[in-house]
Amino acid sequence: MSRYFQGREVELLAPAGTFEIFDTVIRANCDAVYFGGPGLNMRMMRKGYNFTREDIVEAVNIAHGLGKKAYVTVNNMLSETDVSEAGEYLGFLDRSGVDAIIVQDLAVPSLLREQGLTLPVHASVMLNVHNVEMVRALQEFGVTRVVTSREMDLKTARIIEEQTGIEIEYFVHGDMCSVHGANCYISSHLFGMSSNRGKCLKPCRWDYRMKKDGYVYSTPYPLAAKDMNMYEHLPELIDAHVTSFKIEGRMRDKEFMASLVNSYGEAIDRYLEDPVGFERDVESEKMHKERKRDFSTAYAFGTPGLSNINQRFEGTGKFYSTGKVFSTPTAERETSESAVNTAREWLTNMAAEKAAALQSSATASTAPKLTVRVNNMAQAKAALEAGVDELFLSGDVLLPDRAFGRKEIAELAAIKGNTRLVLATPRMMNEIHFEQYDALLSRGVPGLDALLVTNIGAVRRFKGFGLPLIGDLSLNLYNHMAENMYRELGVERLTASIEANLPDLAALLGRTQGEMELTVHGTPVVMYMEHDLYANTEVYEPIAEESNHYVRDDILVLMTDKGESPVYKDVHGRCHLTTSKEICMLPIVAELMQAGISHFRIEGSTYTPERLGEVLAVYRAALNAPERAVELATSLEPTFAGFTLGALAFRRADRSTPANLPTALDAVPSAEEASEEKVAPAKQPVLQETKG
Repeated sequence: MSRYFQGREVELLAPAGTFEIFDTVIRANCDAVYFGGPGLNMRMMRKGYNFTREDIVEAVNIAHGLGKKAYVTVNNMLSETDVSEAGEYLGFLDRSGVDAIIVQDLAVPSLLREQGLTLPVHASVMLNVHNVEMVRALQEFGVTRVVTSREMDLKTARIIEEQTGIEIEYFVHGDMCSVHGANCYISSHLFGMSSNRGKCLKPCRWDYRMKKDGYVYSTPYPLAAKDMNMYEHLPELIDAHVTSFKIEGRMRDKEFMASLVNSYGEAIDRYLEDPVGFERDVESEKMHKERKRDFSTAYAFGTPGLSNINQRFEGTGKFYSTGKVFSTPTAERETSESAVNTAREWLTNMAAEKAAALQSSATASTAPKLTVRVNNMAQAKAALEAGVDELFLSGDVLLPDRAFGRKEIAELAAIKGNTRLVLATPRMMNEIHFEQYDALLSRGVPGLDALLVTNIGAVRRFKGFGLPLIGDLSLNLYNHMAENMYRELGVERLTASIEANLPDLAALLGRTQGEMELTVHGTPVVMYMEHDLYANTEVYEPIAEESNHYVRDDILVLMTDKGESPVYKDVHGRCHLTTSKEICMLPIVAELMQAGISHFRIEGSTYTPERLGEVLAVYRAALNAPERAVELATSLEPTFAGFTLGALAFRRADRSTPANLPTALDAVPSAEEASEEKVAPAKQPVLQETKG
């Protein structure tokens, strides 16, 4: 079954969570169906809502018998254990005749190449493709279609298609996220359940309140995006040269999906038959009555603002398939002696195993390096005074500070001494950003020693300027095969994913062959979004007065009864939600060094210059004398709501196959159960001493 408009293909792509649903949906008015196999995909929360291998073979045969296509999702971030199993699985998918696989992790193209497989590859929305350079880089890996970033408007989608010839797949209906794809780490930070590995527990759908400037605002579900609905805008999708109209819903029932697919399919057919006389709203009222949440066109026609947020409980925070709540507000894990001891044990054992395998010491051959990301010149100068080895100038500078330009770089270059000066690119780069950085670098930047690259497009575009490239944490490095792919592209060093728990980080370090960086201190960004949370304070009236507990009052915080998470806005207008507690790995510095971490990253953007200098001094002392790390840790007091080990507080193996997963959401371990330890209450700070 194929549809065409003016010689361009128009595909309606439907989801299926089970074989029973597939058998109904594939016979509805669609051109293709996508589904997940027994593992390695982004819907791993419920056993039974994926296909067995036998199901896949039968589904492909049914689809092809009907003249339709079947796509399989292999679209989560792969651990080392996953990589060891993925090769055989990909061989099976190749033999089964699936029409394409949908992929997030660069390990998958590497495995395909290694085995000589010719499976067509579509880039998942989890790769967050948002610019021409990213598409061109992925095309070099054999990718033939990209599922665009959820934040991409249709004008940009058409530009990308016209400049690259790539097939564009675009979400047209269903559940959306308010955070950039693969840039949400809060579920793993709170629960040890990674959103990039198909196990998100949806903290975005909690009923938060906000505080700013000493006022409390009632802001119901401020991160809970409405469902996408592009039913009335099929002409605009076709005009944007979108190839595949993608419906979300692998967790929805067959009656709902069949009805939805038929409505879209019938509308597409009507438009192709008579575009001038096309009626847009034939079944709009029916869709509205059957909706799970309220509707939005999201970013298709520009930034939607607060109109994209579902402000009622209808469908918010619940699984469609069970009616159960995803999760309830949970405190970040406070560092405990038990967690520290467990981390030491895991890392020490891994280092010993690696040393035995190499018949040599696994200890880094060179002295460990201290790196720091800063937000302004005062922080940068404090870092230089502390003698950091590498100074990262943020590409997403938080307001009210301003971006680092040629003048600031020159001033720092004059006083940097032996410190490497590194300029970071923004996480999300549109074509203007590429032009700006290209113009800066093409003229030469005296004193600049390297670039911190945040997406694969930046790697491709800037590797020709002769500056060493360092891979930032937004590359989501989780396995050695993806690491090797980035090194082939010219990245000299990678940063381990902040979602890696103890088993997965230990496994990665056991396989890595080059220098590896780890974020060991600070308040990293766990939600990076185009959505402007600050706009709430301009719309809602305050309901109470209360100062922030840990940050300045001019900084917005999201609050529940379990804590407060600061939200910063950057110079590009994007919002960065950070942890409320500081990641602090000072007690395990010696073991991290032994395990092979070569560069120790401080996320310093949210500290005062004075406090940043103190933190850097303590870590410098620990790296110089690792045997003193525990002693130094006992003397370091938190700046914010306390200390946490982040994802390293979780020590259960995070498998992305269904065998180890609960059969229903109420079987998902709580935060305390997942680490087998209780959460210690956060210390209550003295406000005037802790505000930055």
